[in-house]
Amino acid sequence: MDFQLSDDQRALRSGMRDLLDAVFDRDRLRAAVERGGTLDRALWRELGAAGFFALRLPEEAGGVGLGLPEAVLLFEEAGRALLPGPLVATHLAAGLVKGAAEGEAVVTAVDGDLPVAHLAEADAVLVGAGALVGEPLRAFVAAARPVRSVDPLTPLHRVAGRTAATEACPGALDYEGALLTAAEQLGSAARTTETAVQHAGDRTQFGSPIGSFQAVKHLCADMLARTEPARAAVYAAAVTGDPVEIAAAKLLADEAAVRNARDCLQIHGGMGFTWEADVHLHLKRAWLRAAARLGGAAAEELLAAGLGAARPGSGSSAAPGGGAPEAGGGG
Repeated sequence: MDFQLSDDQRALRSGMRDLLDAVFDRDRLRAAVERGGTLDRALWRELGAAGFFALRLPEEAGGVGLGLPEAVLLFEEAGRALLPGPLVATHLAAGLVKGAAEGEAVVTAVDGDLPVAHLAEADAVLVGAGALVGEPLRAFVAAARPVRSVDPLTPLHRVAGRTAATEACPGALDYEGALLTAAEQLGSAARTTETAVQHAGDRTQFGSPIGSFQAVKHLCADMLARTEPARAAVYAAAVTGDPVEIAAAKLLADEAAVRNARDCLQIHGGMGFTWEADVHLHLKRAWLRAAARLGGAAAEELLAAGLGAARPGSGSSAAPGGGAPEAGGGG
């Protein structure tokens, strides 16, 4: 079986990277930070026009008609660019919430008992099998209170009375959301690896680039060694759609995103801790994503259940979802 990207998939990924470089460069990233993570509706509509949210809708429904592997490539690019907003929830809501596919509506989601992201700007909230809009949405927002977010690009609200028993998107959509979140983590891990290597080549100490020092070489090598297995796991899970493989991909991508951001910060030295550097933004977003949609413990339980179901001599892995505990969604 050939897991290499096709020419069309490479062109899709390249096109999204070019688009994000044009509409969400570093100046716009820092402007988003300064305004406290408030969403740029014009940018949201541009993403909709590019097919970001309608990518997997059938063509007859106004979508692009592609699949989960292609969606993973786009979300990897979004994670690489630190694109803010409830991208996963809006993508999952395409075809369910009016305007989501076109980027006219911002859709967030309830993720167990975690705070809800971008609630104040949401036109709909995915809760259970449906979506809150109109008066129910206004009542939901009125019951929420803002809480401090570690990520300046992700405003959070906590809603009283919501428990972990409330899923964002049940069944297959829940796992798809976890995989798309893992793809964002993968993109962030790759970007911090590139940033660290570039800085290690540019920064000099004692008359030599710091990348020539063995300790720095090892950090950069470790970052790549975390990123590539995570990439393989995310891409494979996108092909199979197996919940156990998605759980494994989420665990690997979370580890790569968080640890790579920390190593990138260390390679940058004192300047890595400053507000002006972008490294801390990747680390803070990685922390939030790691807790969302099949967070560590939930993914580990699902993976363990799947491994336990594959008894010696059975010759097959666990069936998708078979005997696995419920896992929270994200958005």
